[in-house]
Amino acid sequence: MVALLAYAGSAQQRGGFTDPFLDNLTGEWNLRRSIRGQTVENRVEAKWVLNHQFLLVEMSDAKTPTEYAANIYIGFDDAKKSYVAHWLDVFGGAFSETLGYGKRNGNKIIFLFEYPDGPFRNTFTWDEKQRSWNFLMQNGHKDGSWTLFAEDKLTKKQT
Repeated sequence: MVALLAYAGSAQQRGGFTDPFLDNLTGEWNLRRSIRGQTVENRVEAKWVLNHQFLLVEMSDAKTPTEYAANIYIGFDDAKKSYVAHWLDVFGGAFSETLGYGKRNGNKIIFLFEYPDGPFRNTFTWDEKQRSWNFLMQNGHKDGSWTLFAEDKLTKKQT
């Protein structure tokens, strides 16, 4: 118990995770997803949580009742010098059991998730001129090729 309290104290002293790049994702967004030949509308809200250690991206479809929802926690692993993403959604633990690691390259963060049936890549791209985001999701194959799973286009919700 003492070790846990000491760890909690040191984590609090460390302060939050500051990332001006990810700050661009905070706020409310309209999301248009292209998946399997269909286009669906989603809502997104992103905010800093847990002592500013993670950016929580809350996603849900625009249907009533909601059929799809996800919470994505994005943080940074100082030891690995890598972004981390915990993707939790309505499909449960089998699909959210792995952690994605990402590297920033200019205006992109490329997250790689290693699932038992193969890798999955999600590239978050910030378009500063348009002030919008694009999330490109791809399935990896044994031959090294990648195929499109879905693509999300986020535009800031007008207030």
